[in-house]
Amino acid sequence: MLIKVLIVDDHLLSRKGIASILSTNPIFEIVGEATTGQEAFEKAKELMPDLILMDIRMPGGSGLEATGLIKEEMPYVKIIILSVSDDAQDFFEAIKKGAQGYLLKNMETGYWIDYIISIVQGEAPISRDLASKILQEFSIPKIDISPSNTLSDREKEVLQSVSLGLSNKDIGKALFISESTVKNHLRNIMAKLHLENRMQLIAFAYKNGLINH
Repeated sequence: MLIKVLIVDDHLLSRKGIASILSTNPIFEIVGEATTGQEAFEKAKELMPDLILMDIRMPGGSGLEATGLIKEEMPYVKIIILSVSDDAQDFFEAIKKGAQGYLLKNMETGYWIDYIISIVQGEAPISRDLASKILQEFSIPKIDISPSNTLSDREKEVLQSVSLGLSNKDIGKALFISESTVKNHLRNIMAKLHLENRMQLIAFAYKNGLINH
């Protein structure tokens, strides 16, 4: 598997630093760079990357604005917002715009690689603390739904495990089922709840009392 990456950051040193981190793993191919939100939008349409690493604040259109535009035009693209801030509101806005992940620039490079690969594979590890913040601040409408009638016992176990930040592989080990079975359960859960990704699933689940916290 080769992952085509577009790096978006208005600082040259930041772009080079990100490229250096990715160069440690041959799975990544950097297909282009952009320095503004508008340029990111144009480059995304031209280069058709699998993944975009997007700085959150740039002149000429913020990373959040660009994320919204790109996801509208190219829903398949995975976007990870890059920031120096761990402000919860920035994280929530990024997810609302359609981003699949949020990385702090000062995190260890080893974590970057693991996290990015997990995003590309359709996973998004999230801490219990962050999930609790989502409950408080992420605006998701509460709907009339009965989890006991909607989700099976196994699906509720999978949902609980997701809320703890476990990867599909770890969930499989904990529940003594295969990783592919975990993926199938997650697809079913999201289809039943009309949600698109793991982040939305956790937020929705907390909002609607589908998991314990």
